[in-house]
Amino acid sequence: MLTLTINGETRQVDVEDDTPLLWVIRDTLKLPGTKFGCGVSACGACTVHIDGEPVRSCSFDVKDAVGSDITTIEGLSKNGLTPVQQAWISEQVPQCGYCQSGMIMAVSALLKENPSPTDQDIDDTITNVCRCGSYPRIRKAIHAAAKQQAEA
Repeated sequence: MLTLTINGETRQVDVEDDTPLLWVIRDTLKLPGTKFGCGVSACGACTVHIDGEPVRSCSFDVKDAVGSDITTIEGLSKNGLTPVQQAWISEQVPQCGYCQSGMIMAVSALLKENPSPTDQDIDDTITNVCRCGSYPRIRKAIHAAAKQQAEA
């Protein structure tokens, strides 16, 4: 039995130590917002925050998350939408939407670390894959969210 802190709640899970955190989040804890994309940490659809850092949960063993604060898309905001989520809607970023939870998690971590990223910062940091190619809208939404956070 492992004890995890997910979205501010302590949860007990009975899984093998080397189970990918993604499957514990989705299958055991029934939090479906974190998506499976590739299984090899390449696409970023499974991005969650562990102690505030973006992590691709498909290749992160659950045992390595014990004692850490894990945040999924479901726990990103407890009071309405975050500036990133608001910008995603305003800029109409999603097409199919599959990558969006991981993308939002990655962008949220970026803006916490760098509240005014340049286009180059975005290119260097956001390596999540959007198969629909909505990158121009993603970039626009990132800048809009950064501006909104700066004004708050």
